[in-house]
Amino acid sequence: MSVVFDIGPLTAPVNRLQGVGPARAERLAHLLDRPSAAETRVFDILSHCPVGVIDRRHRVAVAEAPDRAIATLTVKVVRHENARRPGAPSRVIGEDGTGELAIVFFRGGEAWRLGNYPIGEWVRVSGLVEWWEGRPQIVHPDQFAKVEGPDAPFDARFGLEPIYPLTQGLTAGVLSGLVAAALEKIPDLPEWLDGPLVKREKWPTFAEAVAAIHRPEDAHDISPDAACRQRLAYDELLASQLALAIVRDRERNHRGRARRWDDAMIAAIEKSLPFSLTASQRLSLAEIAGDLAAEHRMIRLVQGDVGSGKTVVALLAAAMAAGDGGQTAMMAPTDLVARQHYETLSNILEPHGIRVRLLTGRITEAERAEAIAGLADGSVTIAVGTHALFQSAVTFRDLALVVVDEQHRFGVHQRMALSEKGPHSDLLVMTATPIPRTMVLAQFGDMDVSRLTDKPAGRQPVETRAVALTNIDAVIERLAAAVARGEKAYWVCPLVEDNEASELESAVNRHRILSKRVGDVVGLVHGKTPTAERERIMSAFKDGQIAVLVATTVVEVGVDVPDATIMVIEHAERFGLSQLHQLRGRVGRGAKASTCLLLYKAPLGAIARQRLDTMRATNDGFRIAEDDLKLRGEGEILGTRQSGAPSFRFADLEHHAALLAIASDDARLVVATDRNLERERGKALRALLTLFERRRAIERLRSG
Repeated sequence: MSVVFDIGPLTAPVNRLQGVGPARAERLAHLLDRPSAAETRVFDILSHCPVGVIDRRHRVAVAEAPDRAIATLTVKVVRHENARRPGAPSRVIGEDGTGELAIVFFRGGEAWRLGNYPIGEWVRVSGLVEWWEGRPQIVHPDQFAKVEGPDAPFDARFGLEPIYPLTQGLTAGVLSGLVAAALEKIPDLPEWLDGPLVKREKWPTFAEAVAAIHRPEDAHDISPDAACRQRLAYDELLASQLALAIVRDRERNHRGRARRWDDAMIAAIEKSLPFSLTASQRLSLAEIAGDLAAEHRMIRLVQGDVGSGKTVVALLAAAMAAGDGGQTAMMAPTDLVARQHYETLSNILEPHGIRVRLLTGRITEAERAEAIAGLADGSVTIAVGTHALFQSAVTFRDLALVVVDEQHRFGVHQRMALSEKGPHSDLLVMTATPIPRTMVLAQFGDMDVSRLTDKPAGRQPVETRAVALTNIDAVIERLAAAVARGEKAYWVCPLVEDNEASELESAVNRHRILSKRVGDVVGLVHGKTPTAERERIMSAFKDGQIAVLVATTVVEVGVDVPDATIMVIEHAERFGLSQLHQLRGRVGRGAKASTCLLLYKAPLGAIARQRLDTMRATNDGFRIAEDDLKLRGEGEILGTRQSGAPSFRFADLEHHAALLAIASDDARLVVATDRNLERERGKALRALLTLFERRRAIERLRSG
């Protein structure tokens, strides 16, 4: 990709810097979270932001030296006091007319000390000052310089010193030297940001901003709201949003196919539903209908809280796609969830002549053969399945719509592989994890987003209580009474097996205890349970043969047991807010009142208490997601990073959410007015994409 200026010095391998050999390059790759030493660049060092500063501007006379504080002193060397015995320290004694300073060394020979601290010469040292036996001392100064006299000018070493995260084998001094060398590599760069925006925000140039981060003149320079940090955060956010906008533009402009359907049939299906659609369901369906009827491809995320009715939205979208013979593939994360979707869709759509078939790894060969043949000849309209839908043997006569349930369980490449089975197919992605608006913009900027913000009529909020683990016997007694009344309950534990090093009750042990008290209606599932056995137990729970299901977090997503009314979460203080909310969402799915008990071990830390307070205060998953972002940060919210998920070095979404919105609008405008980035600013933006490694966007630009 040709550009009008050279950013090669920044994208060059880090071993181009003096002093970086193979071993040091490996350590840098580890520190900077790079795939390998060969892929670690000069710019990666400059992207390693300081987390604090040491202020060496506190310059004092010896008599005024503080105790246990950082200070800088200028003294004349008057004598050396060598170690009196092996292992004892040596001292260089300096004075400035107000008193003596001891500069203490536990290593380094006499020749080295005499060479660096000659008697009769002035030296400047900075470090932690401690008073010992009536005089101040500094053990192994952090900074040292020979100077002409007490009034010699101060250089940068005795100003504000950035503090960086380090790793084993890399000292602060080595890293600071590499940062200084990398700063010298910044070439002359044209401005890639919008001129009026830079002027309005009073932002420095890119090079000035990078230099200010690493050579701060004030402690504020490294804070998220400093002009230099905001400038670099916006650069990074713009690269991310521009990459998403380019990918979105290329994928949407793969010609779709305008679909047509009979509105009367859709109305009849809706009328057959056992409930009325909510306002947000109707709005989402209107947005989907507009996409399906257009020539461009739909790429839409339906984001809804637990129990908000995403499956019904997908069902009606599939019915629209079926209007002119189009087929739908609905992909679920597990066999159990796929079967639940299959039952829902087949019960509602089959009476209207829309054939639905299940395609998972656990159906019979005869069922598989029938489903595959029906999809190929078009007699089967909807296939509901798991990864089995990816098999090369599965072909569609006219795949119109791909529905992916639980986006975070599937990578970008998987969902695209399914879409490729229909070259003009539309894509509808569903997630039950409420995501803050800023995170939606950052992670799903290449999609249109529909939000289901209300729940179907009849759903009751779950009453949530926090109970100390010291009361667990009373909880078990009440659980036994509830089971005797015919109620069903989940009991979630954070561990699978006993661990002597842990204070947590395991699922295995809890199952043993509950079985003794409640009886043989207690089941157990966890991550080590074989898939077939797990699904048998969950089916038994759904059918009522099991009344209490003890589990780990494998029940977090996708299990639909409408008559389960009790959720007990043991050691709730160990779970994140979003995970607690997902688990709570397993109950309250029917018309009966439901309860969630959060069992915690006292005393609670401040963050754990905030989590439990939030859970008690609200059932709104979107508010919970916003609070979770504040408590945990965007990295933990996203969890295991998938292809396309953001990993920011300069940007912090909690502080820079407003910049993200501006960057999103800017990126879309750029793509709308300069689709191939060929104008003057567009060429500079190509370099920005390269600098921040937005490879998918660069590949799309190359392919046109």
